[in-house]
Amino acid sequence: MNIDKAVLMFAGLVVLLGLTLGWLVSPYWYLLTAFAGLNMIQASFTGFCPAAIVFKKLGVRGGCAFS
Repeated sequence: MNIDKAVLMFAGLVVLLGLTLGWLVSPYWYLLTAFAGLNMIQASFTGFCPAAIVFKKLGVRGGCAFS
């Protein structure tokens, strides 16, 4: 697995977690989903993604979008 796939998987998990917690616990958890979406949008413009930095430090090999 490379960084690109790891970031996509992590973003998908955060979105699903936010939706599940928003449905089961409190609607305020939908803000987590909104944060994940906004972070994906800004990463597409700037190329800066905190999750990619963390995955890189964990030793995940580089990809095309986040090297």
